[in-house]
Amino acid sequence: MALLDENLVACARCAQPLPQAAPLCGACLRKQPPFDAAFAGYVYQEPFAHLVQRLKFNQSLACARALGPRWATSLRVRRAADERALPQALIPIPLHTSRLRQRGYNQALELARELTATWSIPVLAEGLMRTRATAPQPGLDLDERRRNLRGAFAVGSAALPKRVALVDDVMTTGATLAEATKILKRAGVAWVELWVLARRP
Repeated sequence: MALLDENLVACARCAQPLPQAAPLCGACLRKQPPFDAAFAGYVYQEPFAHLVQRLKFNQSLACARALGPRWATSLRVRRAADERALPQALIPIPLHTSRLRQRGYNQALELARELTATWSIPVLAEGLMRTRATAPQPGLDLDERRRNLRGAFAVGSAALPKRVALVDDVMTTGATLAEATKILKRAGVAWVELWVLARRP
């Protein structure tokens, strides 16, 4: 299991693991994403990837509780090196109601709840809503992912502060998190950073 700790370097904008220290990865230098910063706890690779799959699809909420403390420690180390103010709220990436009924829980919300105990930052479970069911993202290229997510989110009923962190389990291309960020910024949020459990290299 690869913890993305202070001994590993990553892009400050998208959390992509890097072979050597650099402020940004090549992709973010070419075109910066809409979110302002990203912090990942783990590199998404085996055997860790198996635990994430159990969390998402096998109702193994114990995985969230087991991984949460190390993730929180990694976030604290990385966030301590950043002099900018902490987020005022954590917003989990929502599931559509049809998928929530099928799965029984939102893994991003469960992960956010694990973090709030350490950080004392409130969780806005209704900060965002999923307005339509989308096709599963695995197997889609970046352009297909973007099209798949267009119009999939809306601001929820909770009042939004100026600085928030979006919480999700795995970041691959960042398309989901980018679309959610755009919706939040259109609603007046000034700063959106990402707190993801794992970053796919």
